[in-house]
Amino acid sequence: MHIGLQIPSFKYPGGTAVIRPKLKEIVTTAEESGFYSLWVMDHYYQIKGLFGESYTDPMMEAYTTLGYVAGLTEKAYLGVLVTGVIYRHPSVLMKMVNTLDILAGGRTYFGIGAAWYEDEAKGFGIPYPPTATRFEQLEDNLQLAKALWNSDETSFTGKHFSAPAITNNPRPLSTPHPRIMIGGTGPKKTLRMVAQYADACNIGSWVGKENMQKALDTLQEHCETLGRDYAAIEKTSLSTVHLSGDDTVGSTINLINELSQMGFTHVIFNMPDVYKITPLETFAKEIIPAVAEL
Repeated sequence: MHIGLQIPSFKYPGGTAVIRPKLKEIVTTAEESGFYSLWVMDHYYQIKGLFGESYTDPMMEAYTTLGYVAGLTEKAYLGVLVTGVIYRHPSVLMKMVNTLDILAGGRTYFGIGAAWYEDEAKGFGIPYPPTATRFEQLEDNLQLAKALWNSDETSFTGKHFSAPAITNNPRPLSTPHPRIMIGGTGPKKTLRMVAQYADACNIGSWVGKENMQKALDTLQEHCETLGRDYAAIEKTSLSTVHLSGDDTVGSTINLINELSQMGFTHVIFNMPDVYKITPLETFAKEIIPAVAEL
């Protein structure tokens, strides 16, 4: 079982001046502790209510942040969980992903989804099209990524975007390309796209274990329909664990065991108090070794 860390909050004691050194301490400690992957969200507003925070609380741009993290780490995989299709032109996004993968030495996930935070988009003046359109944009992004990574230069025309002569120089270092991860559980579109295009899926624990299992079953059905090997798709989940709160080492290990039995092989955690560093040390000593063989 792989264990990942998502860093969704930059509200640290000491304010803006401590974000840089605290983030450095978090990611270097996490890597030393055996975390397999490090993630940030793709938001410009903080999610209302997350860890009791307001939408006006500190939020860092995802790919700039991961560029900093890439220079601080050597082993952990890096990714955005997940990139919203509405925030960047697809061609520019692909250049950003390629750049990150090169600077990280070939340890990048390309996490992507249809976006959902309408208030954030409107607040920043970013167009927020209807759901159906956003999913068409998602498929355009996925098709562009596949076409670009298959050649040094390609011409692409999708439903909403075109790139007459997009280049792939320098090429990403990941082989054959950064792993494509799609986030979400939508049975008709999202999971079908996972089966058709992705190397990994991400399913949030907030939907409940029963719905997590339903999502995996639906993904398997799409794989059978499309002739895709279900086992070849990495199953990742996202959960929150608060070791200074109601969660314990034992309950966390039990959760990871349950997810493993469902078929997940990569469990990613948010930690409300990760800035204290103690939760990372607890994971290193008591949790990661206990679940390594799952």
